[in-house]
Amino acid sequence: MTDPIVGTLVLDCEGLSKLISDDRGVVALVGRARDHGAHVVTSAVTPVEARHPKVNQARFDWVLSRIDISPVSDDISRSASKLLGAAGLHGHKYALDAILSATALVCRPPVVVLTSDPEDITALCGPRVRVVRV
Repeated sequence: MTDPIVGTLVLDCEGLSKLISDDRGVVALVGRARDHGAHVVTSAVTPVEARHPKVNQARFDWVLSRIDISPVSDDISRSASKLLGAAGLHGHKYALDAILSATALVCRPPVVVLTSDPEDITALCGPRVRVVRV
């Protein structure tokens, strides 16, 4: 992706995981977004999803300190539930994607979501966000 990200870059679990593991492509994309004044955001549930025993704690904490972590408010929860209903998806399987999508939809546009699940995020957000596979 070479277009500048000027609004908000939202990281799903895979995007955050790749940033934590110092993936060159994701690090470069986040850097370009920041260079253009974009906010880099994730949902408060995403670090929990991304955590695993092999993650270097210092790197994990440092990366999280450099991005905005959006809380899961009542409004986000309700919005996520409505997105699931509109997309015909079950919360048991898609809850975290729905929370991330609801978070993305309240961010400063234009919004780009880095995700390993582009079909799921597209089903939940529709054309209101640009989805980029990582």
